[in-house]
Amino acid sequence: MSNSSPGILLPALVALLLLASAPGLRADDKATIDAGSAAALVELRGHSSKAGELLDRAAGVLVFPDVVVLGFGVGGEYGEGTLLVPGKPTTYFVTAGASFGLQAGVQTKAEVILFMTEEALRKFQNSQGWRAGVDGSVALIELGAESSIDTTTIRDEVIGFVFSNKGLMYNLTLEGSKITRIAR
Repeated sequence: MSNSSPGILLPALVALLLLASAPGLRADDKATIDAGSAAALVELRGHSSKAGELLDRAAGVLVFPDVVVLGFGVGGEYGEGTLLVPGKPTTYFVTAGASFGLQAGVQTKAEVILFMTEEALRKFQNSQGWRAGVDGSVALIELGAESSIDTTTIRDEVIGFVFSNKGLMYNLTLEGSKITRIAR
């Protein structure tokens, strides 16, 4: 074990303990996840009619309505969600990830991932654990101005949105989060 291990292990342990004890971080039932997912999609449509156009064209929509992000030197995130095909809940998933760097605090966000083709959806459904940027490239769309999204020229197979009840969040990524099917 190197001398730097305690410097990494202590913040990691603190982050994991905080993440595990965060209120709202408990296994939700299907009805709670479904209701949260429906509300998140209404909120996304409220942010942008162009996002609504993409939602309507998607072969499948993966929604994580409440992802808790917690950081204290080492950060972690966790959220539960559902895959909607076509518009109906089919399978439930968990997203989880960790990060290192200068960070402190807690926030919640919603993540919506659109599978724009049947092939991209099938690849995701057949995976044993899916990582954005590793198992599939995700075009993360920032919705600053309504006119900045041209839904007729977007050709990406997987599109992602990240937002909160305070509005859309900028400079965020889905990279590194692992998405895994959970039994319900």
